[in-house]
Amino acid sequence: MNDAAPAPTAAPVSRRARVRAPELIGRGGWLNTGGKELTLADLRGRITILDFWTFCCVNCLHVLDELRELEEKHRDTVVIVGVHSPKFVHEADHEAVVDAVERYGVHHPVLDDPDLVTWKQYAVRAWPTLVVIDPEGYIVAQHAGEGHAHAIERLVAELEAEHEAKGTLRRGDGPYVAPEPVAGDLRFPGKALRLPSGNLLVSDSTRHQLVELAADGESVVRRIGSGERGFTADRFSEPQGLALLPEDPSATGGSTGGRVVVADTVNHALRVLDLETGAVETVAGTGRQWWQGSPTSGPALEVDLSSPWDVAWWRGRVWIAMAGVHQLWTWDPGTGTVEVAAGTTNEGLLDGPAAEAWFAQPSGLEAAGDRLWIADSETSALRYVEAVPGGGYAIRTAVGTGLFDFGHRDGPAGQALLQHPLGVTALPDGSVAVCDTYNHALRRYDPATGEVSTLATDLREPSDAVVDGGEIVVVESARHRLTRLRLPEEAVRVESVAHRTRRAATDVAPGGLRLDVVFQAPTGQKLDTRYGPSTRLLVSSTPPGLLAAGDGAGTDLFRELELAPGVTEGVLHVSAMAASCDDDPANEYPACHVHQQDWGVPVRVTAGGVTRLPLVLAGLDAGLDTGLGAGDTGLDAG
Repeated sequence: MNDAAPAPTAAPVSRRARVRAPELIGRGGWLNTGGKELTLADLRGRITILDFWTFCCVNCLHVLDELRELEEKHRDTVVIVGVHSPKFVHEADHEAVVDAVERYGVHHPVLDDPDLVTWKQYAVRAWPTLVVIDPEGYIVAQHAGEGHAHAIERLVAELEAEHEAKGTLRRGDGPYVAPEPVAGDLRFPGKALRLPSGNLLVSDSTRHQLVELAADGESVVRRIGSGERGFTADRFSEPQGLALLPEDPSATGGSTGGRVVVADTVNHALRVLDLETGAVETVAGTGRQWWQGSPTSGPALEVDLSSPWDVAWWRGRVWIAMAGVHQLWTWDPGTGTVEVAAGTTNEGLLDGPAAEAWFAQPSGLEAAGDRLWIADSETSALRYVEAVPGGGYAIRTAVGTGLFDFGHRDGPAGQALLQHPLGVTALPDGSVAVCDTYNHALRRYDPATGEVSTLATDLREPSDAVVDGGEIVVVESARHRLTRLRLPEEAVRVESVAHRTRRAATDVAPGGLRLDVVFQAPTGQKLDTRYGPSTRLLVSSTPPGLLAAGDGAGTDLFRELELAPGVTEGVLHVSAMAASCDDDPANEYPACHVHQQDWGVPVRVTAGGVTRLPLVLAGLDAGLDTGLGAGDTGLDAG
């Protein structure tokens, strides 16, 4: 029985709500257009899909991949426009956006909007958000989160038919102009590994290859993989993390074997490279992305994964930084199984027992004795796993406070700041080096003193590092090279800088607040109620005392919240999921789809504030036409 609030089905095309689309404005200008400034008038006659994204966000990267097939299939009628809307200060750097567009294979025009002007005009609340504009310049749909490609595919087909009949559809080549390719041995490398031979293995992520370099870190010894994106024995898709497997998989010591496990990130899989033969085999993952409700343990080749970003051998297993679902998993090569080891899939920073902890895109791992260090990128945090007496694991945080605070500040760990770190490396003296990616720096945390310092600056987006004797080799991802540094005896002094995510709070009235998650099943689909409730809503807050009532999990897509007296501001964390299936009574096994999104909505309690908070998962809210252009924004952190 489904006790969720019934969600309305999508209206027929002839009755579809239409809202005039605001103009596209961004101080950073346009990319992938050959220098042309685009306007909505230039796109008239085409179906336009605006993709509001930011390059730190793994969910945004998932949507980029979801849209590739639709983009190719409808290339003569559909124009996808990326609207880059930054969270971190570094993401407002135009050159960083240029790099990201190439790094992630974005093959459509991109508007660089560092001031969030267009984001505000479209009343966007979450990364990623997709907005569909019809050939006459009207907004006809909005979708937040992942898993909407099938719904947009149906809508595109409807719009093509409708506007072909009206004579308002214009077919032809789109405005995308590919940039000139750049030569070089590496292009946006991700991770590196020192091999037993002394050579270095590098994941050349943008070129979908592994590259073995000589000990000098420059001379190419060989390339593994064809360089084409794919999921075959000779193809990868944006590989990242690398770890040596021991000769004996049951060993608990260091890794000295001749096989390397590879986090094949966009293929949602683990691969193993035989260093002697160069052969590659898949050992975990199906090539499909994990969704809520999918198995979280079992035979490794039968369980879906989600953007594994790094791997490390620790305590007899390969630990996986599962960035796509904010968890840590493990793969046991002895039994050929995978399972969740830590995290709930909720995004944030919460320590405690591993099964209850929250992460936010864990992207770097390093085993060091009794600790497994974690670069938790979206919380700008350095964290670790440790075994606890009596069995099990606990998660602790060494540096970092949460989703919205970041910067470059040295000193005691409790007040030190990082900015979106992607890598962590154990140093010989027992401390750890952190690739502080968006600060372009190499930082150091000393567990003995609890102090954070800076080892080096002017490193362009460092994403990993490996120790080689008395030196450390840093992957400078945005300089497309490895940089060898002597481990300094003294830290570099830098001026402290602190930031909070730039976001305007939503003014809400004291007392009761109605939360509505707007979901309209795509045309031809209905909510899947065959096996119980088809929707889920999870609500929490920072600080926890912001809510006097209404937090927790439920199956309705609405919630009556009660704001606690005396708390004047905070962040509402909302996670929603809806499952819809094809509405065809003749089909016993209809195709089903999961729609899901997390929001982090900053709120300020004030007299005269709103008493209803709508969040659009899919469809259009009845009040959208009055919200457009109002600049009422609450920025989500994922």
